[in-house]
Amino acid sequence: MAPPRTPPEARWQPDFVVIGAAKAATTWIQARLQENPAVYMPDPEPHYFSTDYAEGEGHYRGFFNAIPEGVTCIGEKSADYLAHPEAPARLARMLPHARLVVMLRDPVERAYSDYKMFYRRGTVTGPPEDYLADLANPHPRFLEDGLYARHLDRWLEVFPREQIRVYLHEDLDERPREVLAEVSRHIGLEPTLPETIDTTHENSSRTMILPLPLRRMLAPFKDAARPLRGTRIFEGARSLLAQEMRYPPLSTSLRARLCEFYAPDTQRLGTLIERPLDCWQSARTPIPAQASR
Repeated sequence: MAPPRTPPEARWQPDFVVIGAAKAATTWIQARLQENPAVYMPDPEPHYFSTDYAEGEGHYRGFFNAIPEGVTCIGEKSADYLAHPEAPARLARMLPHARLVVMLRDPVERAYSDYKMFYRRGTVTGPPEDYLADLANPHPRFLEDGLYARHLDRWLEVFPREQIRVYLHEDLDERPREVLAEVSRHIGLEPTLPETIDTTHENSSRTMILPLPLRRMLAPFKDAARPLRGTRIFEGARSLLAQEMRYPPLSTSLRARLCEFYAPDTQRLGTLIERPLDCWQSARTPIPAQASR
């Protein structure tokens, strides 16, 4: 059954929201949905119901000022909503009928991927042991964001279960077309699937990037250079300087510690979403620093 639509006088408000988790292929599902001309999603994450709530509703509405003709389904993606303690109640007050999409990834891999994103930004500089060994670190989100059952409990307190659709990172690798079709139906659209679906995960840690000192030097010119992105000259010049990042590896001992940390929550999550999560709980070899996404 199609979800209730927002009333005509409020048609800028989202019909659906991709709420997380961070580093769990939320950008991939956003990109695929944006390929449907009936869907409008702003490119940047609004973060309105999490970190930018104090900016007010007018700030949030600004993300939906350029909705093209022909759009019948409006949405947004902010991957930090899932773990934010106040986001569920805030979103439920404004958008009680919104359909929610949740993407989950093995919490150990998610934590390491989140660490790597901060590492390539230069926000963290030490090895994973400095940030993933326990919650007493400058970035507790690395660990806290993977406590999915705890976070989903908060959403299920304010939203009916049928309004929340949960997928695993593995689902995108195994059946991307089916996932896109199911998400489309969940948000009230008949699927319009291309002949081929790009299964490359967005924001991959293996993407070739400029060295950090050069990125910092060029940061003031980022907006001016945006129209040049994708052109042959721009991409050619970038390819001469870009290189694959090298990350400190996740050790066997730290991986085992993380598996133990997440085991109780993961077990409860499996019951909550009625899916076996053996692929997350079994003993595994260390994640190679250059092979992990």
